[in-house]
Parts: sequence; structure tokens; C-alpha cells
Amino acid sequence: MMVTLLDWLKTPMAAPETPTLKIIRMAILGISIAIVISIVAIDPLRAVIGIGAGAVVAGLLLVLAALVPVYFTMKTRADDAHLAALLAETER
Repeated sequence: MMVTLLDWLKTPMAAPETPTLKIIRMAILGISIAIVISIVAIDPLRAVIGIGAGAVVAGLLLVLAALVPVYFTMKTRADDAHLAALLAETER
């Protein structure tokens, strides 16, 4: 039982992150930070931009809402392919 547990712990559970996935993950992080900053600073932003300040926040939210499902789909496909490769390697 202990050998099986150690083998399981040594096995990577997710695919290595590709450069594309890293870029998308960093974009999601940056957009999230921008949303927080724009919500906290909505009054100064409204003073500079006017009524468009709400549109800036809404635009950031829409971009985030579109990007997150793309990331999760790509990440799931990469993880599935990685797991299939590991299983094929184990069966040899």
C-alpha cells in the first residue's frame, strides 16, 4: 500500500503549463486586478471619464467572463491529453 501511495504522490496531476495557458492565466489575473482597482477608484474614474466609468468596469467584466471559459477549456484539454499520454506510457 505504501509503494502505491508513493507512486501516486509522485505522479503529476496536471499537465505542464504551456506558454499560451500561462499568458491567458496572467491576463485573467491582470484583468481581475484591474477590475478591483477600477471598482475601488470608481469615483476618481468617474470624475475623469464621466459616465463611461461604468462602461470600463463592465467591459473588463465582459472580457473576464469570455476569457475564463476559454482558459478552462484549454486547460482541461491539456490535462486530458497529458493523462492519456501518461496512461499510454504506463501500459507499455
